[in-house]
Amino acid sequence: MSTRTQEPDAPFGRYVEPTTLTIVRRLPGPAERVWRHLTDPTLRRQWLADGAMTPEAGTSFELVWRNDTLSATPAERPEGFGPESRATCRLVEFDAPRRLRFEWPGVGDVAFELEPKGEDVLLTVVHRRLPDRDTAVGVGAGWHAHLAVLAARMRGTTPPSFWAHWRALREDYADRAPG
Repeated sequence: MSTRTQEPDAPFGRYVEPTTLTIVRRLPGPAERVWRHLTDPTLRRQWLADGAMTPEAGTSFELVWRNDTLSATPAERPEGFGPESRATCRLVEFDAPRRLRFEWPGVGDVAFELEPKGEDVLLTVVHRRLPDRDTAVGVGAGWHAHLAVLAARMRGTTPPSFWAHWRALREDYADRAPG
């Protein structure tokens, strides 16, 4: 069952309630290829974060953000973000290649849903239980910027510089975030 609540590639993610953000992106398929970009640490670190995961619900895994590698230069990293960030998460669902969901302590619950559409795949990201408005703004800009990097990598084009894009998006997400 699809949790998609917006059109693919809408300019911005949508806060469907004060603590839930949904973003939908159309990516080149097949679904197995997109799935590998979500679950293979070598591919995932090219757009989001490194860290191996055991493909089984209930297991823990670590996401490791190397905050200088997705931008044109390390100087773009905003103040307050170190060169590396880590989070120990817990897999809640692992249904290859359709649905992946994990708990991210202190930040919420993240689900990725893949829906084949011809040669493409709709990737829906739903981030629930955002703890506060500031987190909702940062997470909105963050997912938006990370997904732009993923889309470019999957299309074989040059991705935007992550931190520059994130900074530009923060004001837009601040205007959209509830509260």
